[in-house]
Amino acid sequence: MGVLNVTPDSFSDGGRWLDPEAAVAHGLALVAEGADVVDVGGESTRPGAEPVPADEELRRVVPVVEVLAPHVRVSVDTRKAVVAEAAVAAGATLVNDVSAQLYDVAASARVGWVAMHMRGEPRTMQHDARYDDVVGEVRDFLRARAEKAVAAGVDEVWIDPGIGFGKTTDHNLSLLRHLDVLVATGFPVVVGASRKSFVGRLTGDAPVDDRREGSLATAVWCMLGGVRMVRVHDVRPTAQAAAIVDGCGAQPHRGR
Repeated sequence: MGVLNVTPDSFSDGGRWLDPEAAVAHGLALVAEGADVVDVGGESTRPGAEPVPADEELRRVVPVVEVLAPHVRVSVDTRKAVVAEAAVAAGATLVNDVSAQLYDVAASARVGWVAMHMRGEPRTMQHDARYDDVVGEVRDFLRARAEKAVAAGVDEVWIDPGIGFGKTTDHNLSLLRHLDVLVATGFPVVVGASRKSFVGRLTGDAPVDDRREGSLATAVWCMLGGVRMVRVHDVRPTAQAAAIVDGCGAQPHRGR
């Protein structure tokens, strides 16, 4: 899953693809680099981010989805039902939902849905990130939401532990260390860890633009752990790494 942020303030590439023509060109470049899905988001959910009005998010997202959809599978990264519905009408077939609440939209539109774990909301989620058992709590939350989605009629349900969303570096590492617990739920797992702050902390406080190698190592770890999809900024090296993992005959547990 290639990241396409059509925002002015995303933590890594904010402002670079805000212009629709630039966004489409970058989306097509991600396809050429090997992306199976392009994830279009019009509202930053980085720690401390302010919410975006629905009309502005629609203005950013819908024209880009419309042009990309004939060329690649498009997901829409949103917390708003109205944006998800409009993006699906424009051609998106996957709702990447950081709120884990939009399963009714996915069921009604007969599209796929990603339930992500986030404690709180982007403005405040890092203020008090505490868990008694981060792996168990995240698993239980995601399994409950996924089962609700299945009961509502969603045929394709993914779960995402929400690396960096209301979690410390230690929490992130615990979740990555125990990916098997998430895979064992039977729902396919997607992980988005690309360029996130914990990668920088573990690689000598590397700035955002210098986290490619650490992000790539994390993606390979996820692949070997049974994760079915990784959400990344650097598609080409990740796709190449995936080809090597497959070529070496790795047979991780794949869930359903």
